[in-house]
Amino acid sequence: MRKFKEDFMFGTATAAHQVEGNNVNSDFWVLENIPGSTFKEPSLDAVDHYNRYREDIKMLADAGFNAYRFSIEWARIEPSKGNYDEKEVKHYRDVLKCCYENGLTPIVTLHHFSSPKWIISEGGWESETTIDHFGNYVKYIVSELGELMPYVCTINEANMGVQIGRVMKEYQAKMANSAEARSANADVQVGLNVDTKSAMEKYYRAAGEAFGIDPRKVQIFLAPRTENGDLIVMRCHEKARQVIREINPDIKIGITMSLYDYQAQPGGEEYVKAMWNEDFLHYLPNIKEDDFFGVQNYTRKVFGPNGKIEPNENTRLTEAGNEFYPASLAGVLRFVSKHWDKAIIVTENGISTSNDKDRVEFIEGAMAGLYECLEEGINVIGYMHWSLIDNFEWQLGYKPKFGLIAVDRTTQIRYPKESFKVLGDSKKYGF
Repeated sequence: MRKFKEDFMFGTATAAHQVEGNNVNSDFWVLENIPGSTFKEPSLDAVDHYNRYREDIKMLADAGFNAYRFSIEWARIEPSKGNYDEKEVKHYRDVLKCCYENGLTPIVTLHHFSSPKWIISEGGWESETTIDHFGNYVKYIVSELGELMPYVCTINEANMGVQIGRVMKEYQAKMANSAEARSANADVQVGLNVDTKSAMEKYYRAAGEAFGIDPRKVQIFLAPRTENGDLIVMRCHEKARQVIREINPDIKIGITMSLYDYQAQPGGEEYVKAMWNEDFLHYLPNIKEDDFFGVQNYTRKVFGPNGKIEPNENTRLTEAGNEFYPASLAGVLRFVSKHWDKAIIVTENGISTSNDKDRVEFIEGAMAGLYECLEEGINVIGYMHWSLIDNFEWQLGYKPKFGLIAVDRTTQIRYPKESFKVLGDSKKYGF
C-alpha cells in the first residue's frame, strides 16, 4: 500500500471567474457578452461558488483533502483603477478563514487569467503600465490578507500567451484541414473557439469598441503574446514577489506554468528541446528566487523528425481532444526537477470527460506516477486536482467536464462523483 505523508498537501483547484459567477467588472465578462463573441456561452452565475463556498469547502474537507487552491479576483477587488472594494476583501478573508476552519491549507492565486476591464483599456498585458498596476493590487491584497495566505501563486500559467501564439500560427496554417485545425486547438489547455477569419475580425472590432481602444490593442492575458509581452508578464511576477517579501516574508511565493510531457521519437529531439525552452527553461532566470514552482499538466506531445506527431484514429483522446495519458504528470515532474531544485506543487492536473470511470482511471494512473516521483526523491510537496467542480471553461463554456463534483446549474445542487471519493481516499488510505 502506497500512502502519502501527513504533511503532503492534497487538494483541488478552482479559478474565481470560472466558479464564482457575475464577475461583471472583468475583461472576460465583457468578451462573453459582445456581438459576435467567440465564447460559446456567457459565464453568468457560473456555479455560484461566491455564495456557496462554505458548502464546497466543507465537501472538500469531508472527502479527506487538506488543501484548496483558489484565486482572488482582481476585478472584484479593484473594479476601477485605484478604487478598492473592502466588501470584496472581506469576502476573500471569509473564504480563507473557512479553509482554516475546515483544516485546509489555502494556496492563493492572485491572477488566474481574468483581469479588470480597465486594465485592458489601459494597454493590457503588452503594456508596461500593467507592472505597477499589478504591484499595487498585490500590495493591497497582501497587506489585508497576507497573514492568512501561506502559499501564493502570483500568476497562473504565465506561459499561456506564448503557447496560444504558437497554436494560433499552427491553426491558421491548418485551416484548410479541419481535423488538423482541431488538433492544433487541442495543443492549448484552455481551448479555443475560432471558426473563420471574418468571425475573428468582427469579434475584435466589437472588443475594441467595448474597451474603448484600437481593436489591435486588445491584449487580454489569454491572447497571443509578443516577446516583450512575455517579459512584461515575468516582470509582473517579479514585482509581486518583491512586494510580498517586503510586506510578509513568511509567505511562500511561486508561479504556475502549463507544461506538456514533451517526448521525442528518433529525429524529434531538437523539436522537444525547443518546446521545453519556450515553455519553461527560458523563464528560469525570472523565477530563481521563488520558493516553489507550480506544475500544470494534462497530457503529452510527441515529436518526430518532421515535427509534432498527430494522434491517429486509434489514439485514446479526452473530450478536450488531448491524448489520454496520465503518465504525463510524472514525465513533467522528472524533467522540471532536473532544472529546479526547490519545492514543486502540482497546481493543476486532470481530465475533461463526461465518463467518470475515465476520470477514476486517469487519477489512479497519475497518482501512481506521482508517488514514483516522490519515491525517487523529487521534492513535490502538494497535488491540486483540476477541478473541484464542473465549471466555466472559458471560450468552450460549460460543456467540458473537469470536475470531481457535478452541478445542476438550474438549482446549483452539487453531486459528488465517484472520482471525488477515489481521489480523497488516496490521501486518507493510500492506493
